[in-house]
Amino acid sequence: MSSFLHQRSLQNPFSNPFPISAPSSANSKRPFSSILGPTTLLALLSLVVIVGVFCPWVGMPQAFSFTSTSTSASKWDHYTLQQALSFVARNGSLIVCIVSQPYLPFLNNWLISITMQNRQDMVLVIAEDYASLHRVNDLWPGHAVLIPPVLDAEAAHKFGSQGFFNFTARRPSHLLKILELGYSVMYNDVDMVWLADPFPYLLGNHDVYFTDDMTAIKPLNHSHDLPPPGKKGRPYICSCMIFLRPTDAAKLVLKKWIEELQIQPWSKTVKSNDQPAFNWALMKIAKEVDLYLLPQAAFPTGGLYFKNKTWVKETKGNHVIIHNNYIVGFEKKIKRFRDYGLWLVDDHAHESPLGAL
Repeated sequence: MSSFLHQRSLQNPFSNPFPISAPSSANSKRPFSSILGPTTLLALLSLVVIVGVFCPWVGMPQAFSFTSTSTSASKWDHYTLQQALSFVARNGSLIVCIVSQPYLPFLNNWLISITMQNRQDMVLVIAEDYASLHRVNDLWPGHAVLIPPVLDAEAAHKFGSQGFFNFTARRPSHLLKILELGYSVMYNDVDMVWLADPFPYLLGNHDVYFTDDMTAIKPLNHSHDLPPPGKKGRPYICSCMIFLRPTDAAKLVLKKWIEELQIQPWSKTVKSNDQPAFNWALMKIAKEVDLYLLPQAAFPTGGLYFKNKTWVKETKGNHVIIHNNYIVGFEKKIKRFRDYGLWLVDDHAHESPLGAL
C-alpha cells in the first residue's frame, strides 16, 4: 500500500479568482514616513478607537474581524450542497460519507486509504453537526457541507437506538438530492478501508451498484443480479457501500427507500435501521431498475473478511474495500482494524487531508 500522497493544492471554493495585484514599483519606492505622516497616524488611531467602542453594538464588519474562526464558521454555515458538489466532483462523480463528530477518527482512517488511491479530491463529507462541518472545512476547505436540519449527534452513537435510526434514515434523502443535481455518487460508511480503487469495478452502465452483506461464500464468478430473499423475506444487501448514477431508475430506488423507512419506523420493539428498508425497496422495484451486485471477493462483508482466514488467503489480491461491520462499538472496531493492520492513522496520519486531527 503506497504511502505517497498525491494531492492537489488546497483550494477555497469561496476564494477570489481575481486577487488584488501587487503594488507598482513606483509606489513601492515611496518613503514610508511620507505615507504615514502625523495627520494620517492620528486619523488611523481615531478610527481604531471608534471601531473598538462601537463594533460590539453594531456588529463588526468582516473587514475588521480579527477572529478568523467566527468568519469561517459563518461562511461554511451557508455553504450549499450545490456549491460543494461543483467543487469536489470529477467528471460528474463524487464520493460521499456522512459523519457526526464522534466518527471523525474513522473518517480520517477512511480518508487515508482513499488518498493512497489518489481519489481524495472527489470526497465530500456530509456533516451532521456544526462541529464536524467546521472541523473538516478548517483543515480541508470546501470538502464538508451540512444539510439541515441538524440532529442530536450524541443520540446517534449507539447502534440500534432511535438516534442511530434517525441518523441513518437521512441517507437516502441526502443521496437523492445529489442525484437530482445531476451527479453520480459513491456512498461509503467510514468504518471502511480501501485497499484498491473501486471505480474500475463499476462495470457497464447500471443504475445502482451494491454489495451483499451475507457471510456465505459465493463462487468467484457469481451472478451480479439481486440475490434471492433470505429468511426474513428480503435480500441482505448492505446499505453502507452504494454507487448510483443520476438516472430516473436510481432516483426511484431512493424514493422507495424513503417510503419504506416511513412504513417501518423505529420503535422500542422493532429497533430498526435503514438497511432493511433499503432491501425491501430493492426487492419491490427490482424489475424497474438495472441493478448490479459487486463481486464478493472485492467487497467482502466484515463477517467474512475478519472471520474466515482460509477464504481471505484464497482470495488474496482481490480485496478492494473492507467493511468493519459485524461488530459493535468504536473501541472494538478500532482494535480489530489495528489487529489487521488497517488502523492507518497510527502510521499514516500525515497522508490524510485532515492531518492528525
